Amino acid sequence: MTHQLVFSGFHALSEPIRIQVIELLKSGEFCVNDMCQRLDIAQSKLSFHLKALRDADLVSVRQAGRHKYYSLNASQFNYLEGYLSEY
Repeated sequence: MTHQLVFSGFHALSEPIRIQVIELLKSGEFCVNDMCQRLDIAQSKLSFHLKALRDADLVSVRQAGRHKYYSLNASQFNYLEGYLSEY
């Protein structure tokens, strides 16, 4: 396993707001506006945290018109789980 992927994944999960985003996305795909409302967070702050989650490959994004929709990247979570199972 690539240590950089593992490090970036766990680093991204070390921030409470990012954990809230992950918890929200467990229930399905959301656009940025809906996440802002549900998490009561400014779009600029959420975008910062979504970038960190994207960089760690923990979330996937798709563009539909003017909106970006985010969902969990299950394969990356499986990758991190596999890494932890070695210990």
